[in-house]
Amino acid sequence: MPDMALIMLVLVIFAALAFDYINGFHDTANAIATCVSTRALSVKAAIFMAAFLNFAGAMVSTKVASTIGKGIVDANHVTQLVVLAGILGAIIWNLITWYYGMPSSSSHAIIGGIMGAVIAHSGAATLHWKGLQKIVMALILSPIIGVAIGFIFMVIVMRLFHNSNPGPLNKNFRKLQVASAAFMAFSHGTADAQKSMGVITMALLSYGLIPTFDVPTWVKISCAVAMGLGTAAGGWRIIKTIGKDFVKLQPVHGFCVETAAAGVILGASSIGMPVSTTHVITSTILGVGVSKRLTAVNWNVAKRIVWAWVLTIPAAALVAFMTYQVLLPLLG
Repeated sequence: MPDMALIMLVLVIFAALAFDYINGFHDTANAIATCVSTRALSVKAAIFMAAFLNFAGAMVSTKVASTIGKGIVDANHVTQLVVLAGILGAIIWNLITWYYGMPSSSSHAIIGGIMGAVIAHSGAATLHWKGLQKIVMALILSPIIGVAIGFIFMVIVMRLFHNSNPGPLNKNFRKLQVASAAFMAFSHGTADAQKSMGVITMALLSYGLIPTFDVPTWVKISCAVAMGLGTAAGGWRIIKTIGKDFVKLQPVHGFCVETAAAGVILGASSIGMPVSTTHVITSTILGVGVSKRLTAVNWNVAKRIVWAWVLTIPAAALVAFMTYQVLLPLLG
């Protein structure tokens, strides 16, 4: 007789790494859309840089992984099937939003997926509402902070260089934007790869392979590699939405967007808050766009993005809930 628990663990690990891979190409735009749209880097060069720095950032810390793994639900009610259904719910929603070119949040998707699967398994009472409140507050506040910092940073830069010739100014900022895009890619790695680290560690703990919630080194490396490979696969649909359709950017704008967004993300990651890189980068683009003028923003695209944000947690939760119901008679 095969060990079904071990088979389930292997399926969970495979699904979590697949999620990281999809997260990589789904969220590539977070780091490189602005530098591609301003021609600071070619698509290939930007994706290669983002892939390498996503990997590096993922190896830095596990604070966000701990928040995901311990802050959503009581570990005593987490089974391998719950984790698998939660990941699949997040993957399916990510693929839907990627297909339509919408920069939805992978952070929201995995949180919603785990919530939906847990509710299907043992009801809503097993959710850690205090922990979820903290997570959701961070995910709500980070776009607001992103808009504010993007706006303020852009205004400061424009005040400092208001007498400069636009041509030479953008040429110089195109070089600086390569550095800011690298900063953004690194910060993205510190935040997003850790979601799967938390999920895999949760599954290992449930199986009994580890005594406490500590992310093993092989899990960190595996998730970092998966995200790096996914980033290398690209994600042009979302790059186009963020970098071209939302706000028309020049190199000086791109530099302000990436620097402001990376600062917000690194600050949140340092205290273990799983903010959405998608929300932060798009909100800083909005802040920078508004600093130019209100008409600089494509508000129709903005509405579509906000709707994707609002729907992600409940949609991923619903998909995970249904996935659990389908998998239960097959693998339960």
